[in-house]
Amino acid sequence: MPIIDLSTPVDASKWEPETVTHAITSPAEGAVHMAEEMAANFGLEISPSDLRDGELLSIDTLTLTTHTGTHIDAPSHYGSRCTYGDGRPRNIDEMPLDWFYGPGVVLDISEAESVADAAFLERELKRIEYTIQPGDIVLLHTGAAQFAGSMLYFTNFVGLEATATNFLLDQGVRVIGTDAFSLDAPFGDMIGRFHESNDNGVLFPAHFVGRDREYCQIERLDNLDELPPHGFTVACFPVKVVGAGAGWTRAVAIVDEPAGATR
Repeated sequence: MPIIDLSTPVDASKWEPETVTHAITSPAEGAVHMAEEMAANFGLEISPSDLRDGELLSIDTLTLTTHTGTHIDAPSHYGSRCTYGDGRPRNIDEMPLDWFYGPGVVLDISEAESVADAAFLERELKRIEYTIQPGDIVLLHTGAAQFAGSMLYFTNFVGLEATATNFLLDQGVRVIGTDAFSLDAPFGDMIGRFHESNDNGVLFPAHFVGRDREYCQIERLDNLDELPPHGFTVACFPVKVVGAGAGWTRAVAIVDEPAGATR
């Protein structure tokens, strides 16, 4: 079965709102580092010259947030309290793994004006002739991936209204993904509408639905345009970062081959 990579890279050379640093310790430097650590921590003596070519292993040290690259937001990312359960939203390391492996469906919302509402999603589902099933992982194609690595990626995309988020959760969806920086509209759009209306309900509505209903978001996906509307499986297990509101994921789509297909 073809496997399509749905993940954007962690790349310190690209622009990010929170700067990413990537320091590389070369294999030769790694040999020196190992020798020093062995002596300091374990009282063991070894020289880098004892190693083949005087090298050991390279080491990469990164400084980044759990929202860099393709990642999954946990319920605790949306706020410190929730109205369901015991009132404490779960962290990423507490989420059930079966949430992150299941049938996928792509909804194209790229033609929506800044945000897509429930009616827009219903029209799109009718167009692709699909009925959402509980446990489906819904991926939103906004077209934002074309701007990845530039400042436009953080300003030019389509978000999801609260009505649309609730509509998907009503169908039994627990994980919603997007190829954009955020599941909500761009900051400038939301803040502009807030100043016009003085209604704080326009600020981060998709995220804040998560304070009342437990669900996760996958943000910063890629290659959604390579997927069929449905007929594939998504695997997007999050990295187990204890106590964190998000975790990185190497999201992939496993595409079902038509009956009788040969390779």
